[in-house]
Amino acid sequence: MGQRALPLTPPRLGRAIQTTGAPYEVSGVVLLLPDGEADSRRRPSTLSYATQLPFARALARAGEGDGLAVHVLRYRCRGWNADDEHPVRDAVWAADEVQRRYGDVPVCLVGHGMGGRAALRAAGHGAVNSVLAMAPWLPEHSAAAPEPVKQLTGRRVLIVHGTNDERTDPELSYRLAERAKKSNRDTCRFEVHSDGHALRQHRSEVVALAADFVRGSLFARSYARPVQDALAAPPPLGLRMPLAAGFGRSLRH
Repeated sequence: MGQRALPLTPPRLGRAIQTTGAPYEVSGVVLLLPDGEADSRRRPSTLSYATQLPFARALARAGEGDGLAVHVLRYRCRGWNADDEHPVRDAVWAADEVQRRYGDVPVCLVGHGMGGRAALRAAGHGAVNSVLAMAPWLPEHSAAAPEPVKQLTGRRVLIVHGTNDERTDPELSYRLAERAKKSNRDTCRFEVHSDGHALRQHRSEVVALAADFVRGSLFARSYARPVQDALAAPPPLGLRMPLAAGFGRSLRH
C-alpha cells in the first residue's frame, strides 16, 4: 500500500503572544519552533506546542517595550522525516507569513531539539537576522554530507546546550558551532552544566539568556557582558561559555 499523502494545508502560527495593555506596532518577531520526532507523519503533539507557551510569554514580557510579537509554530506533522525536512519547510512558511502580516520586521528563530535544528537550517530566509538553538537535535557529522552552516552567515547565532543531555549530544552542537564560527564570527554557544535536554534545572537563567539575546539581536540592545564576551572570544572559549547561576538577576533592561 502506498504512503498516505499529507494534506496540502499550511502549518499554523499560534496567536501572537503579547503583553497586556494598549496595542503597539510590531517591530520584531520571535518564531518558536517546538521539539518533535525524527520520523513521524502523525499530527503534531498538542503537548509540544503547550510546553512552549510559558517560554513565549516570558519572552513577550521581556520585549514589552520594544514591540515584540511571539508566535509558536504548529507544524503540519511531528517528524523531521529525512530529506522531507518538514519543520524546515514549515519554518520558512512561517517567516513568509510574518512578512505578510507585519511587513519588513526582523525575525529571530528560536527552536528546541528538532526545532533547534530547523531554526539553524531555516536561517537563510531573508527576514531572519538571528537564531537561538536550544539543545538542537543534530546528526552525527559526516564528511560526505555535513550539516550546512553557510546559511548562518550574517546572522547572530546562539546555541544553548545542557552538558547532561542524554537525548541530543552536546558535542555535536559544539562541532557545528565550531564550523559556523569559521565563517560567521557572530556565533556563540553556552553550556548549562548539569542540565538535561529540557533545560529545566536552570530554567530562569536560560530564559534570561534567551531574552537578552532576542532583544539584543532584534532591537540592537546591548548584550549582557557574558554574551558580548562569548561572541568576541575565539573557539573554544566562546563556544563553551558556562551559563552562570543567577544570570539575569542583575541585568539592566
